[in-house]
Amino acid sequence: MTATTGLTISAPDSAALSSAAPGGTASGSLGNVTVNDQRSQLSTTWTATVELSTAFRTGAGSTSETISGAQVTYTPGNPVSEINPPHTPAASGSLAAQRNAYIRASGDGANAVTWNPSVSVAVPAGNVSGDYSGVITHSVS
Repeated sequence: MTATTGLTISAPDSAALSSAAPGGTASGSLGNVTVNDQRSQLSTTWTATVELSTAFRTGAGSTSETISGAQVTYTPGNPVSEINPPHTPAASGSLAAQRNAYIRASGDGANAVTWNPSVSVAVPAGNVSGDYSGVITHSVS
């Protein structure tokens, strides 16, 4: 018999946030993010990270059409479902740089966790109105 191996993460391809005028804050959930760890080993620890890999932009992406990661707050929230815990959400914080989203610091064997993070985006008062889009990327190792 051979145990299945693999550590994967999956996240929705897209999400829609609320509308906000310049100077306001848009927010919403990203949808379920899942880490599935089928390595079936002793000490199956991992860290899931999140980053804003493409700033939020509209139009041509000038300064007044761009929102940086410093204006974006990521909140992982509690687990939606867990298999073989413990899994710990990291603290909420800015996406100015890559940050931890979820952590498994101890435990043996296969495990999985799903969470539904929320994001808030502070739209700078000097920005123009428009439909902004950006890319938030999750990874696990």
